[in-house]
Amino acid sequence: MINKEELRDKRREFLKSSALIAGGVLLNQFAFAGGHSSTDDTIKIALIGCGDRGTGAAFQALSTTANVKLVAMADAFQDRMDNSYKVLSDKFKDKVDVPKERRFIGFDAYQKAITLADVVLLVTPPGFRPTHFEEAVKQGKHVFMEKPVAVDAPGIRRVLAAAEIAKQKKLNVVVGLQRRYQTNYRETMKRIQDGAIGEIYSGQVYWNSGGVWVKKRQPEQTEMEYQMRNWYYFNWLCGDHIVEQHVHNIDIANWVKGAYPVSVQGTGSRAWRTGKDYGEIYDNHAVELTYADGAVIYSQCRHFEGTENRVDESFQGTKGRTYLSAGNHGVLWDHKGKEIFSHPTKGNKNPYQTEHDELFAAISKGEFKFSDAERGAKSCFTSIIGRYATYSGQTIKWDDALKADNSLFPDQLSWTANPKLMPDANGLYPIPTPGKTKVI
Repeated sequence: MINKEELRDKRREFLKSSALIAGGVLLNQFAFAGGHSSTDDTIKIALIGCGDRGTGAAFQALSTTANVKLVAMADAFQDRMDNSYKVLSDKFKDKVDVPKERRFIGFDAYQKAITLADVVLLVTPPGFRPTHFEEAVKQGKHVFMEKPVAVDAPGIRRVLAAAEIAKQKKLNVVVGLQRRYQTNYRETMKRIQDGAIGEIYSGQVYWNSGGVWVKKRQPEQTEMEYQMRNWYYFNWLCGDHIVEQHVHNIDIANWVKGAYPVSVQGTGSRAWRTGKDYGEIYDNHAVELTYADGAVIYSQCRHFEGTENRVDESFQGTKGRTYLSAGNHGVLWDHKGKEIFSHPTKGNKNPYQTEHDELFAAISKGEFKFSDAERGAKSCFTSIIGRYATYSGQTIKWDDALKADNSLFPDQLSWTANPKLMPDANGLYPIPTPGKTKVI
């Protein structure tokens, strides 16, 4: 039985060596630039993105049983940094060691913070994720990154390339598609994969709700600051809610099928959220995901106030059907309607916490266990293709979309630079028009 001293040595060696290529082959473009230099067994964490979700992710990382310490933080905005630091330092007095000189502000702040850590939490608006993930892998760091991992095809290609390097370096990567870490989904999925309801030939996945927050434009803001503060409504930052939010349900469709769609078609519009406060995105999308075996899964998401909410997934197989939801539901029936499995809805662990518990447990034990980046990227890309389909009114094929050279990211990042999408004289942004808008 391994003792604590041996486990500590194993962990130290793992944190040092995981950034190096297995077999001693050096990849020059991702050469090791960091590593674990601590003289004890403390796992150092850097938080990149100090908004509400970033603060929550740090809270969960610091709540694990691993010997962890937050040592660096980075954000574009000082007020977000200050609020996050206060919340975390008040709650975790002994686990937060981030003096002012390690609280970095600005567009390049992520590079400085990543250097100081063993594990990085990437929780900025998703448009920045490919750049930040590349840097974390380059510096040899283990990663937790929130979904989505990109907002366009060029970003997905970058994440997929970095994911391959991360696997070769044996870097653990967890993506915040937390249903993958939720007990009812895991238990139900085991039975589906064992053939309990046969081959899946159809399904329906939903995220219908009243929408999310809006940040009003302030007189002193530049266009860059306004879009970053109100990031949910601009595709270079968010990807539209079919990508930022509905990716959770679309990921379940791909998990159930054990595959990714070969083509997507659908429709969408702005029916409710039509004013200047809502940027460029649609408020509803309805798409069909077609898989190589002919299975078709229907996907629907909307942000309509005052309408019925629905966030769940259903699938039909050759031997039965299933229903799943984030409310811990997981039920299987045969074709006669007889219940063959039902997961208890009470007493389940918080999946947001579980993904951090399992990530930091693996790192503490010196194990390479998680490589979520590839499947996370492909489910995000499924959602992106859904947006391409609704914006254009065309059937979009996976292989064609993946080749697209349509980066949404600004040519320059600074507070005085303009994003690619700008408002007109009335403060309104160009809206995609099916039949006219070109997406790939």
